[in-house]
Amino acid sequence: MESNYWKGIGRTRTSRRTMLRGAGLAGAGLFGAALIGCSGDDTEDTPSGSATAASTGTGTSITPTASSEQAKPGGTFRDSEAGDPTSLDPMASGSVTTKTLAAYVYSRLMRIDTAEGVDPFDQGVTPDVAESVESEDGQNWTVKLRQGVKFHNIEPVSGREMTSEDVVFSFNRLAAPESPNSTQVSNVESVEATDDYTVNFKLKAPSPEFLEQLADANLLHIQPKEVDGGFDPALQPIGTGPWILDEFVSSSRIGYLKHPEYFVEGIPYMEAIDVAIIPEDANVLAQFESGNLDQALVPAEQLLDYRDRHPGFSWLPGTGNGMAWIAFSGKEVSPDAIWRDPRFRQAISMLLDRDGLLDFAANSKELLAAGFDSPILTRWNNIPEPCAFGPTYWLDPTSEGQGDTAKFFQHNVAEAKKLLDAMGYAGEEIKYQYTNRYSDVFVTLAEAAGNMLSEGGVKLATEVQDYSAVYITNTFKGDFQGIAYGLESTLTPGGYAERLFGQDSSNHGRVHEAEMEELVQAQGREMDPDARTQIFYDMARKQAEQMYYIPAQSSSTTQWSGFSERVRGLRRTRGYGSGTEVYAYMWLNS
Repeated sequence: MESNYWKGIGRTRTSRRTMLRGAGLAGAGLFGAALIGCSGDDTEDTPSGSATAASTGTGTSITPTASSEQAKPGGTFRDSEAGDPTSLDPMASGSVTTKTLAAYVYSRLMRIDTAEGVDPFDQGVTPDVAESVESEDGQNWTVKLRQGVKFHNIEPVSGREMTSEDVVFSFNRLAAPESPNSTQVSNVESVEATDDYTVNFKLKAPSPEFLEQLADANLLHIQPKEVDGGFDPALQPIGTGPWILDEFVSSSRIGYLKHPEYFVEGIPYMEAIDVAIIPEDANVLAQFESGNLDQALVPAEQLLDYRDRHPGFSWLPGTGNGMAWIAFSGKEVSPDAIWRDPRFRQAISMLLDRDGLLDFAANSKELLAAGFDSPILTRWNNIPEPCAFGPTYWLDPTSEGQGDTAKFFQHNVAEAKKLLDAMGYAGEEIKYQYTNRYSDVFVTLAEAAGNMLSEGGVKLATEVQDYSAVYITNTFKGDFQGIAYGLESTLTPGGYAERLFGQDSSNHGRVHEAEMEELVQAQGREMDPDARTQIFYDMARKQAEQMYYIPAQSSSTTQWSGFSERVRGLRRTRGYGSGTEVYAYMWLNS
């Protein structure tokens, strides 16, 4: 007999797209934490193969394998996005869509390395417009820039060469107080251009993640200094990236053309990318099957059927490095709220049926029975790190290492009700809010989680919020009353720690506890990778004692991206950088 929390939702799964659709498939293999220098040259791996679906009759994992086909230039790749970006300026918006689209246009100093047939969990970082990055102590870094890197030939920049002055200008925009990501670079004390092609970064302390910061598609997008009064990047982005914005028609399409003077010779292969704005998941899938789109996220429960119906399609598995969470309005917003008592928060966690949510989102039972062996089909998220990051940073909440607090992750309605009774919850109505934007499955799981709380005796008044008008501008930043269900995604484990417990302006629950903040700072300066892992484990245990946030399951699930028969050169990345790290290297066999 099914639990009541599925009532009103229906057990027939809705079609879904990844929480980061259009941002690429994400993994969590991080660069070695102790690495303090790297160098690169102008030689790039040449993608010459196609990604083909390797499968067995029993349905084992579908993985892309490189073939010996020669890459062909030309053609237009057809993709989709769920909605308009809140802005085209990545320095002015924390929106997933804004960051995703920025990776088409802008370069970074570093990027995530990618290759055909390589799991993104195993990928590190590599120079983008940097030629080399060096440090003797992990605190003082010297970045040498590639020479001859050209901006897009659009006035007033007009295709001039990028210099260190543009890098310093861009960093100053990123670090400005009004920037939505400023606190994520608060570890940088100073940035200085010493000549046209050299930038020196001085950090406040040695950092194990600085190269990851430079590669993070959330952060340092290199913009021309002409942004300062010359043009508005919210309307016309101009960068040095592989794609030039050709047209943006609100609620209709976003068109990109290849940058003919991109600094990687012969890249991009494709002439253009056309991104249709399609809010409805069902419409995306219909357009994909009819041949009008070259890529779509296929619902996990339909994966085997799609594979059988379209033997020529390619399929890429991957995991979102995002994490769904339940947050409570902070002390300054709700000083006397019932959730100030940790027993209430612990009870909320125990009311969640994590296996049920995981199966609904990932079709885990069916795929496991069919032979798919991805660990993401069984793992539960923890906080501060989602399960996608793996055991280097993620503490398995079902393991002995979690200790006594593991009980708060188990679905135990009876014990949860005992906690609620003991702390005096009398059924007061609480506002429960989430956005309608990320995907159908996100909305459905947010609703299911709310139903689980209601079934456990928590009275909720649900509000489904517009993403641009309310959620990303208010709720995501901790400006809300009650309980919120949301999504977090950063490239680095330190980014999660800072966003959830540090001074980040988007600290969703406005959790400012001295013990947690000390651990945030400690992980940010610990250069020994094993010692740093233990700090993250300590954070997970201490967070679970109090359940400042409740880890949910929406974005811990395996996503499957389908590609039409003509798409070749497939590769995966993590984070928002697909425009540079993936699409620039794909090609079309038609």
